[in-house]
Amino acid sequence: MSGFERGTTLASLLLILLLPVALAAPPVNQLVNHPSPYLALHGTDPVAWQDWDADTVARAKRENKLLFVSVGYFACHWCHVMQRESYKNAQIAAQLNRDFIPVKVDRELNSGLDDALQNFSARLNGVSGWPLNAFVTPDGFPAFVVLYAPPDDFRKLLTHLAERWTADPAGIRRLARQAAPPPALRPTGMALTTGRSARAWQQFMAGMWQEADTLHGGFGQVSKFPMAPQLHALLERQARHPDARLAEFLRLTFDQMAARGLRDHVGGGFFRYTTDPGWDTPHFEKMLYDNAHLAMLYLRAATVLRQPRYREIARGTLGFMQGELRDASGGLYSSTSAVDAAGREGASYLWEPDELKQHLSPQAFVAAQRVWRLDAPRSFDDGYLPAEYRPPTPDERRLLADAVRVLRPVRQARSLPKDDKLNAGLNGLALSAFSQAIRLDPAYRQPADHLQRFLLARLVREGRLMKAMARGQILPHAELEDYAYVVQGLLDHADATGNGQSRVQARQLARTAWTLFWSEKGWKHEARPLLATLQPEPALADGALYSPSDVLILASLRVQDPALQRLARAAAGWRLPAMEQDAYAYPTRLRVLEQALPDA
Repeated sequence: MSGFERGTTLASLLLILLLPVALAAPPVNQLVNHPSPYLALHGTDPVAWQDWDADTVARAKRENKLLFVSVGYFACHWCHVMQRESYKNAQIAAQLNRDFIPVKVDRELNSGLDDALQNFSARLNGVSGWPLNAFVTPDGFPAFVVLYAPPDDFRKLLTHLAERWTADPAGIRRLARQAAPPPALRPTGMALTTGRSARAWQQFMAGMWQEADTLHGGFGQVSKFPMAPQLHALLERQARHPDARLAEFLRLTFDQMAARGLRDHVGGGFFRYTTDPGWDTPHFEKMLYDNAHLAMLYLRAATVLRQPRYREIARGTLGFMQGELRDASGGLYSSTSAVDAAGREGASYLWEPDELKQHLSPQAFVAAQRVWRLDAPRSFDDGYLPAEYRPPTPDERRLLADAVRVLRPVRQARSLPKDDKLNAGLNGLALSAFSQAIRLDPAYRQPADHLQRFLLARLVREGRLMKAMARGQILPHAELEDYAYVVQGLLDHADATGNGQSRVQARQLARTAWTLFWSEKGWKHEARPLLATLQPEPALADGALYSPSDVLILASLRVQDPALQRLARAAAGWRLPAMEQDAYAYPTRLRVLEQALPDA
C-alpha cells in the first residue's frame, strides 16, 4: 500500500468517526438466509428486521428509538397473515424502518423473552398470543403491545406511537417503568412437610374443579388445550390416591382428546388446540412438544386408568413424530405448519367426499360418512376432517382403520411445510417420550438412542448446551428450559437403557444449569436477559410446557449427586406467593413438594 493510499484511508476513517449519528447507514434486513425457518420467512420483507441481541438494543439507545419487537413462530397462522398484510406492505415497512428499530423473534429461540412479553400483554390487555408485537423502550421496558391487527389499524397505531415518542419520550419511559412487575421479593424458605404438600394439593384440586369441563373433558369453556402439566399432576394424584370422580373426569378427557378433532386420525399425533370447547375444530399446527407430552401422558394413563387402548394412541403419536418430524441427524423438527404451501389453513388434513369415494371401499366410505359426519354442513372451506364425531360401532372402527391405512400415503403426498429447526429442549422432551416407550416396545430403543446421540454430539459444546441446530448452523444461548428438558430426557434414557454416558452428561448439564440460571434471588429463563423486566423468580409457572425450574429440581433429585440434591431441596422449599393465590398454575410444583420431602 502506498503512502497516498494510507493517508486517504486514515482520512476516511476520521471522517466516518466524525459523522453525526443521523447519517449512519440505514439498517438492512438481517434475516436473509437466517438459519431459523421462521425468521428466514421474513428475510425478504421490506422491513429492516434486526436480531434480538445486545447490538440491536445498543442501536436503539444510540438512536433513541422504540424497539418494535415482533414475536411469532413458523406454525402460527395469524403470524403469516400479518406478514402478508403488513410486513410485506412497503408503506408500513417504511414507517417501521424510519421510526422504530424493528426486531423479529422466533419464540422457540427466545422463550424467556416471549414469556415476559406474553405476561405483559395479559396484564395490559387481558389477552396474549401470537403474533405478539411489543413496543419496548431503549432501556428495555415494554410500553405497549398489540397482537394481530389489520393493516389500517396497525398503520394508525405506528403513527400514533411515533408521534407520542417524539413529543414525550420521558413520559413513555415513565409509564413503561410503572407498568413493569414490582421488584421480586427475595425468596424465603419453608419447611418441606407432608402437611404443606397436602395443603397445596387441596388448593390445586379446588382450582382444578373450577376449571374442569365435566361435559366435554379438559379445562375451560372456550378453546381447548391439552394442559399437559395439569393432566400429569392429576394422573399422579390418581395413582397415589384413587378417586372415582377424578378417574371419570380423566377418562373423559383422554377419550375426547383422542376421539375428536384434536387428534389427527389419519397421520397420527395431535394438533395444538381446538377453537371450541367440544374438541371438534382444531387449529392445525402440530408441535413437537405437544406430541411428546401427550405420548407420555397416554402411556401413563393406560396404566393409571386401566385403559390399554391408550397405548395405541401413544404409538400413533410416536409414529407421527418419527415419520413426519425426523431429521437425518437423529433429531426431530419443531413443528408442522397450520397452512399448506398454497396458504390454505388445514388443507393438508381435509378431504372432499368425492375424493374419499375414489380411495375407499363402498363399506368404508359409508362408515366414514356416518362417523366423520360427511353428511353434515362442512366446518372447513377445503373439506372434512376425519374424526369420531359420532361413536363408531366395532365394525365401523375396523372399516375406518382400513380406511386410514389407505388414506395415509395419499395424505403424505400433500404439501406440509415444516419448521425444521432442531431445538435442544424440545428434543429433550422427545427423548423422554421415546425412552419411556421402551417399556411398551423395545423397538423404541433405536429412536431414543438416535436422539441421545444427536443431543450429545451436536448440541453439547465444552460442557454447555446449545439452543438449536438449523440448516447446518448451531444457534447458541440455550435457556433454562433447554437444560431442564435435556437433563430430564437423558435421565429417562439412562433409566430405560442403563446408558452410563446419559447419566454422566445429565449430571454435568444439571450442574451447569444451576450455575447459569439460579441464585439466592431466584430463577432466570435466560443467562443474560436484555429485557429489563426479566427478573429472577422463586419458581417459574407451568404453561403449555412444564415449569423448567421445577423440571430441573425434579431431575436433580434423581441424580446421584449430593450437592445437586441439596440445591434442589433448598429451591423446592421456597415459598411461592403466586402459587398460594393460584395453585392451578403450578402443577409441577406439587410433584416437587412431594418428591423433595425428606422421606420421599
